[in-house]
Amino acid sequence: MNTLDTHINKKLYYSTVIIVITIMIMGLLIDNPRFGKLEMGFISHSVLVVVLSVCLLLYPKHVTHVCRAIIMIVASVYFYTLFFLYPDTWSNFIFLCFIPAISILFFDSKLFYFSLILNSLSITLTFSYIALVDQGHLYPYIKRDLIGNVINFVGSQVIIYFIFYLSYGRMKRQQLYYEQIKQSERLKTAGQLAAAVAHEIRNPLTVVNGFLQLYEKDSSLSEGIKKHFSLMINELNTAEQVISQLLSIAKPNKDHETETVNVKAVLQSVTDLLHSYGLLHDNKIEFNMVEECYIAANKIEFKQLLINIIKNAIEASGVGESVMITAGRKKDFVEIKVIDCGHGMSEAEVESLGTPFYSLKSKGTGLGMMICYNIATKYKGTIDFQSKKGEGTTVTICFPAKHL
Repeated sequence: MNTLDTHINKKLYYSTVIIVITIMIMGLLIDNPRFGKLEMGFISHSVLVVVLSVCLLLYPKHVTHVCRAIIMIVASVYFYTLFFLYPDTWSNFIFLCFIPAISILFFDSKLFYFSLILNSLSITLTFSYIALVDQGHLYPYIKRDLIGNVINFVGSQVIIYFIFYLSYGRMKRQQLYYEQIKQSERLKTAGQLAAAVAHEIRNPLTVVNGFLQLYEKDSSLSEGIKKHFSLMINELNTAEQVISQLLSIAKPNKDHETETVNVKAVLQSVTDLLHSYGLLHDNKIEFNMVEECYIAANKIEFKQLLINIIKNAIEASGVGESVMITAGRKKDFVEIKVIDCGHGMSEAEVESLGTPFYSLKSKGTGLGMMICYNIATKYKGTIDFQSKKGEGTTVTICFPAKHL
C-alpha cells in the first residue's frame, strides 16, 4: 500500500495543533513535580515540547515522508520520556500503546508499519528494563502482572492495525472512485466539446480544401504558387486528423466487433512497426513475453492504444536509451508494462494526462491519451502511470484475461 494524497484543511489542522500544544504546555507547567528544578529531566521535557510543537506547526509547509517520520520519532521519544520521568503517572503507559495511532492521521502505510515496529522494539526494551533492572521499584503496576501488560500491549497494537487497515482500505476505494469520476468528467467534457465544434469546423475546411485542390491543378498558375497551395492542403489535412480524433472521442466506433486478441502477436506486430521509428532517435525496443495471453477487445483499437503509448515512450526517451516492454498473466488479468528511462513526469503532470488538449509535447493535442483511456475503459481495462522527474516512466496496462 502506498501513501494516499490527502489535502490538509489548514484551519482545522492548526486549531487541533494549538490544542495539542496547549495540553503539552499544561502538562509541563501545571502540578509538575519537576517544575522549577533546573535538572536534566525537566529540561529534556521542555525541549521535547518545543521540538514537537515546531514539527507540528511546520508540517503543512513540508508535507513529505521525511517530515512525517520526524514527527513520529519525536512523538515517540516524547511519550517514552514522560513514561520514564514520571513513573507515578501510570496513564503514560496508555500513550505508549497508542503511539502508532498517530501515523493513521497521515494515511501513510510505510510510516504506520515503521511506527508499529519501532514501538514494539521500544516497549520490549522498556519491559526488559522494568523486569531486570527496575524490578518493580518504580513501576510496580507493570511488574506485578508483566505478562498481562504484555498481552494488553499486543492487543492494542492488533486493534490499531485493524483500524488502520479498514480506514486505509476505505480511503483507497474512495480515491479510486474519485479517479474514475475525474476520468468520466474528462471524457464527458471532450465529448461535449467535440459534438459542439467538430462538425462546424469540418464543413468549412472541406470547402476550403476543395477549392485549394482545384487551384493546385490550374495550369495557368506558376509552380511556386502551387507549392503554397500544397502546403496549405497538407495543413488542412492535419487539422482534419485532429477533428477525426475529436469525433472518435465524442462518438466511439461501435461497429468494431469484440474478438479474441492474441496479446503477444499484437505486441510483436506493434514493436516491429515502431522499430524503425525508434531507430530515428537511436532508441531500441526490447520486448519480453513468454506465455500466450488473450483478451476480449477489438484488435485495431487495441493496436492503436499500444502504438500511442509505446510511441510516447520512445519520444520521451533520450538518445540511445531503450524502451522495455513486458507482458504476462497476473491472476485474472493480462498486464503489459511499457518502461522508459526518459525525463519522467511530475505528479501534477501525471494527474493531467488524458485531459483534452493537455500535452507535454510541443505539437501535441493531448487527444491521443484521451483516446487510449477511452479504449481501455471500453474493454474494462486500466492504464496506470508511475513516473518521477529524471527517472523515467512506467505505464501499466491491464485488461481482463480471456480463457480459451
